[in-house]
Amino acid sequence: MIIGVPKELKSRENRVALTPDTVKDLIKKGFTVHVENEAGIGSFITNEAYQAAGATIKTKDEIYRESDTILKVNAPQPDEIRMMKRGACLLSFMWAATNPSLVEACVDAGISAFSMDAIPRISRAQKMDALSSQANLAGYKAVLMAADKIGKILPMMTTAAGTIRPAKVVIFGAGVAGLQALATAKRLGAVVEVTDIRPETKEQVESLGGKFITVEGDDSIIIEGGYVKNVSEDFLKKQQETVARHVKEADIVITTALIPGKKAPLLVTEDMVKSMRFGSVIVDMAVEQGGNVAGSELNSTVVKHGITIIGESNIPSLLPMNASDLYAKNIVAFLLHLATPEGFKWEMEEEITKGSLITHQGNPVHPSVLRTQHA
Repeated sequence: MIIGVPKELKSRENRVALTPDTVKDLIKKGFTVHVENEAGIGSFITNEAYQAAGATIKTKDEIYRESDTILKVNAPQPDEIRMMKRGACLLSFMWAATNPSLVEACVDAGISAFSMDAIPRISRAQKMDALSSQANLAGYKAVLMAADKIGKILPMMTTAAGTIRPAKVVIFGAGVAGLQALATAKRLGAVVEVTDIRPETKEQVESLGGKFITVEGDDSIIIEGGYVKNVSEDFLKKQQETVARHVKEADIVITTALIPGKKAPLLVTEDMVKSMRFGSVIVDMAVEQGGNVAGSELNSTVVKHGITIIGESNIPSLLPMNASDLYAKNIVAFLLHLATPEGFKWEMEEEITKGSLITHQGNPVHPSVLRTQHA
């Protein structure tokens, strides 16, 4: 099997799907690896490093024309998919339920496509969980970005001139990103409060030294596989009212709430932004899906009502060395589960295969895609 790694074309993307260490692993197992010229340059990986690991450097056209399997971070553009061999396979993030043109291009090209964001959240698939590996890095970096913009230090400090009180950080969401943000802010000496609609996260928050802001749930909340799938407008309003006082007193607010396949819920209203102390900072980690914060702008840092609002859409890409390293390990674990050097196993009823396969040899097969087509 020839594995192809094209250069990422998405704006602001510095990651790459394979690193030299993972190329070595694949070649030892009998795969052939082709890497596009300068595909790793955004992650500070040279062509020479890939060649030393055993990969062959190719042009983009050669990668798509010759490869049996394409590995990417972001899905190829429809024009690139049309360049793939019929019967070839794609492994990447796809967000298929909200990307019908991409699915259509895969169907038209007669390829099979697996989505990294659709891998089931089960213990057997932890090594393949790229959503978690990237969210971990994003949660860490979000705190550093906020700390860089806030005009004060985070820890308490006692000096001859007096005592500086610690900064207060409020985090929306105790998923992977939120918990890493909590741990990072605590290490930097801040007082941290966290709110999440899943009551079972309270213990995790408190184990990391955070204070849990309790919001009473209701029947509208649907949680599947660790993800929030649905929440009502009434509950979001109740949550806003409960946390408004905490936001008002915060120096830094970090929001991480996403609902797969839907617009991100609005958690911080304009009135809440206005209530914050002049000079405070908000990081909206959900900005690419519409944002959790009123006034956040995609890929921009803006000041509104005296509050700095950071709207970076691709935070893991700001840490490309670690992000590429972790993603490459995720995608190689996924590939080795699905295939051998001789080809894919096509265990269609196996849980990970069934959960992540979007199109199979040109036919849409994933329930989220079939629902979209029938809607």
